[in-house]
Amino acid sequence: MLLFGNREKIEKGLEECRNTSGAVLIDVREADEYAKGHIPGAVNIPLSLIESMPYIRSCPLYLYCLSGARSRKAAGILKRMGYTNVRNIGGISSYKGEIEK
Repeated sequence: MLLFGNREKIEKGLEECRNTSGAVLIDVREADEYAKGHIPGAVNIPLSLIESMPYIRSCPLYLYCLSGARSRKAAGILKRMGYTNVRNIGGISSYKGEIEK
């Protein structure tokens, strides 16, 4: 079920990510989910591996998953690890743009 506002959230988040210098778009789904289709330009770091993040802590990070739940968990973990610029943009299930395989 698509909740009101979810599509607008991911679209707005992607626009912000693309307009932010040095931003990284991260798909926190598992590798097999990512391989089936992801937002172009996204890197795959599954939630299960998020604690081994290789990025600079001040780098702007934009996270998404299927529905927004795993990316919310990942954002919380990263913030507790000291990342200061983390944003959960929701789930790809409500995304209507181009998909890369």
